[in-house]
Amino acid sequence: MPGAAELRALRRRIKSVNSTKKITKAMELIAASRITKARQAVESARPYAEGISRVIRDLAAESTIGQHPILQDRENPTTAAVIVITSDRGLAGAYNTNALRLAERVIEREVAAGLSVQLHTVGKKGDGYFRYRGYTPATTWEGVTDKPTYADAAAVAEPIVQAFIDTDVDRVFLIYTDFKSALTQTPNAVQILPVDRRALEGGEGISPEFMIEPEPEAILDALIPRYVEHQVFAGLLESAASEHASRQRAMKSATDNAGDVLDKLTIEANQARQAAITTEISEIVGGAEALSNG
Repeated sequence: MPGAAELRALRRRIKSVNSTKKITKAMELIAASRITKARQAVESARPYAEGISRVIRDLAAESTIGQHPILQDRENPTTAAVIVITSDRGLAGAYNTNALRLAERVIEREVAAGLSVQLHTVGKKGDGYFRYRGYTPATTWEGVTDKPTYADAAAVAEPIVQAFIDTDVDRVFLIYTDFKSALTQTPNAVQILPVDRRALEGGEGISPEFMIEPEPEAILDALIPRYVEHQVFAGLLESAASEHASRQRAMKSATDNAGDVLDKLTIEANQARQAAITTEISEIVGGAEALSNG
């Protein structure tokens, strides 16, 4: 019977969509729980970031070290390093796409300015994206974007800072996704080396109440790597929170869509069932009439 066959097919589709809905709902709830933890990690790291930035601002305000190489744009730069933070997993809406598009714009800008670009990818999605387009990242990092630690950030930053010190690269940019709220995440590009002078405005210099040992230059030399590491760490934390928020939103949309499909399929199944019953009754009545007439 065509009606019965159609009904069986609809029931199989309903079962499949319902299974998918359960999976997307579970992923939505998991992502929601991780957003809170990720935001707490961002807030916990903020006091250290503010403290080290304040010290560097005050040191940079001193006329004796205001021209430190780490604070000055280099003449005739030739190479820019670009760190791109994406995720290891998909199903996160436009999270990766937006970050990668911004990274491409930064790369195009630096190339247009006559610089070669040294690419560093954090996350499988970014690595795969750029390799597919013919780029070979200088370093790649996987397994650190979901729950980043300071050790992860230090491992990412250390070779890049050393390359800057050795003058192998002249500029360093970080591409990450800034978490504004559960509904808004914005890709962001910041120059982390040389340290952006605008980020150092407002320094008050070294207070006469303090004696600095060793020399301010030596302190700055020691602080800059920590500053860069924390910039990368903050970018990883913000990106992790953004990834979870984007995934929660994508999975909620998928769950809602699955619910709409289920409603339509249920109506179709009910109609098919009613049609099958009507057909069966008609056949029974027709058969009874044939027997009575016979």
